[in-house]
Amino acid sequence: MTSPTQQQLYRFLEDRFTCAQACAECARTSAVRASLLDPDGTEQQERVRRLGIMCAEVCDATCRTLSEQNPQDEDGIRVQLEWCRSVCLECAHAFGRHPGAESAAAVCRACAVACTDFMVALD
Repeated sequence: MTSPTQQQLYRFLEDRFTCAQACAECARTSAVRASLLDPDGTEQQERVRRLGIMCAEVCDATCRTLSEQNPQDEDGIRVQLEWCRSVCLECAHAFGRHPGAESAAAVCRACAVACTDFMVALD
């Protein structure tokens, strides 16, 4: 087993930080978007609102996991990233179909890409 080079380590940390930032931005954007929807609105609006809340919570948890300084189980991080990626894509799809939420959908898609990219860095 070879040790990672300093450059590989820096790249890994940069990817981790980029992913954590994307998760934080997605959490904020999803929470704001969800708060703009009427909880007594149509069934579709309620679904989009709930997805936004779930996305905010999952992204926040992922950001916190990635920001921790203590050593973590790589498999656990991978599961968290996959969960975040999946929820972000579902939320992006829902937001993308809701007028005025296109920018929130783009933030969710960007977060999903960052999670995917970081999972690749774990390999």
